Amino acid sequence: MGSEILVILLLLPMVGALISFFVKGTSAWFVGVAFSVLTVLLSIVAYNALGADGFILFKHEWIPMLGANFNLSFHALAFLMCSLTGLVFLLSIIFVDAKQIENPSRFYGLLLLSQAGLLGVFLANDAFLFYIFWELALIPVYFLCSMYGGENRIKASFKFFIYTFIGSLLMLVGIIYVHQQGATPNFSWEIFTATGNGLPLQTQIVLFAMFFLAFAIKMPIFPFHTWQPDTYEQSATPVTIILSAVMVKMGLFAVITWLLPVFQLAAEYWKESIMILSVISIVYASCMAIVQTNAKRLVAYSSIAHVGLMCAALFSYPVLGEEHLGAQAVALQMFNHGINILGLWLLVHVAEKRFGTQDLREMGGIAKVAPIFTTALVIVSFANISLPLTNSFPAEFMMFLSLFKSGSTYAIGLTVFAGLSIILSAIYTLRMIQQVAFGPSDEAKNKAFTDLDWSQTIVMAVIVTIILAIGFYPNLIFNLLNTMH
Repeated sequence: MGSEILVILLLLPMVGALISFFVKGTSAWFVGVAFSVLTVLLSIVAYNALGADGFILFKHEWIPMLGANFNLSFHALAFLMCSLTGLVFLLSIIFVDAKQIENPSRFYGLLLLSQAGLLGVFLANDAFLFYIFWELALIPVYFLCSMYGGENRIKASFKFFIYTFIGSLLMLVGIIYVHQQGATPNFSWEIFTATGNGLPLQTQIVLFAMFFLAFAIKMPIFPFHTWQPDTYEQSATPVTIILSAVMVKMGLFAVITWLLPVFQLAAEYWKESIMILSVISIVYASCMAIVQTNAKRLVAYSSIAHVGLMCAALFSYPVLGEEHLGAQAVALQMFNHGINILGLWLLVHVAEKRFGTQDLREMGGIAKVAPIFTTALVIVSFANISLPLTNSFPAEFMMFLSLFKSGSTYAIGLTVFAGLSIILSAIYTLRMIQQVAFGPSDEAKNKAFTDLDWSQTIVMAVIVTIILAIGFYPNLIFNLLNTMH
C-alpha cells in the first residue's frame, strides 16, 4: 500500500464524521466505535510498514504558489500518538452511554472531526499543513464544549477559545515569518528547519517565544493554564477526555517535532527559563489539586502537574538526538499519561453520575457495593502517582534523571522541587480514593450506587491491562522508541 496508507489513516475519521452527521439516533455511536477501531488498526498496519530508516513519507504538491505541500510523515512517535488517539476515542465512546448524549449524530460527528484534526497534527510534515490541522482539531472541540456540559460551559468555552486563538495567531505569524526568510520559500519540515536554524539568535529568541506560547497554552503549563480547570469541569466527559488525554499532547508533540528542531539556538537560550517555569507549574498545580473538593478540578490540576514534568524533561536537553533521555521518557509518558488520565476521567464520570455530584465531600463508602469500580480506581490512581510496576514509573524515573543530568545551574534544585510532585500527588490522589471509596458512607446513596456494567468493565480491564503490562515490561514501548529519530 506504501505511503498512501497515511492518507487513508487521515481520511478515515473525516469519512466517519460525515456519516455520523447524517445517521439518526444512537447509530452514530456505532459509527464512532467503528472508525476509532479502524484508526487503531491502520496505525498498527502503518507501523509494521515502516522502512529501515524508521519513516513513511507521503509527499504531494498542494498549493505551489505558497510553497505548501501535502506532506505527511509517520514514525515511532507518530505511531504512539495516532494509536493513542484512536484508543482514547474508542474506549471513551464505548464507556459513556450514548443515551445520555443529546443529539448523538452531531456529538459523534464533531468528535470524529476532532480526531481527524489530531491525526493531522501528528502526521503533518509541512508547517502550513500542521497549522491547518492544529486549527481543525480545536474548532469542533470548541463547539462540543459550548453545546454539551455544565451550566457555565459557554463562559468556559469562550475562555478556552480566546486562549487558543491568541496562541494560534502568534504561531501563524511565526510560521509566515520563517517561511518568508527561506531562499526558496517552502513550508516542508526539512526546509523550514534549515531556515529557522539559519536565522540570527535574537530573531530565533522572539520566534521561539511565539511558537512556545501557542504550545504552552495547549499543554497547558503555568501561567497559561487558567482556561483548563474551568473547561474540564464544565465539558461533557468524552470532551474532557479528548482535551486531557490527547489534545495536551499536541503541545508536547509540537515541541519535540517542530520547536526544538527549528530553533536550536533559541532552545538553548530559553532552556533554563522554561525548566523553571515547568517546575513552578508542577508544584503549583499539585498544591491546587490538594485543596480541591471538586473531583473534576482535582484531576484537571493533576494533569497540569504531570505535563509540567514532561515539559521540564524535554528542555533538559534542548537539541534532539540519541542522547536526549528526556525526549525518550516524554514520548513514553505521553502515551502513559493518556491512558491513565482516560481511566481517571471515566471513573470520575461514573462517580459523578451515580452520586449526582462532582463534590468529593458528598461521595464515599462504596467499596463494598462496587468492588470492580473500587479496584479500577485504586490501580489507575496508583499509576497516576507512578507507583513502581505501573506504566508511569519507568518514564517518570527517566524524566527526573534527565533533569538531574541537564547541566543546568539549577539542576539539583529543579530535580528536588519537581520531586515534590511525588509526595504531593500521593496526598491528593490517596485522599480522592479515601473520599470516594472508603470514606464515611451514606447508606441510601450506597444502595443506589451500582457497579460498572459489562461494557464499562471491559473498558477498564483494557486500561488496567495496559497500565500493568507497560509497568512490568516497559520495553514494550522502549523497543519501539529506539526507532525514533
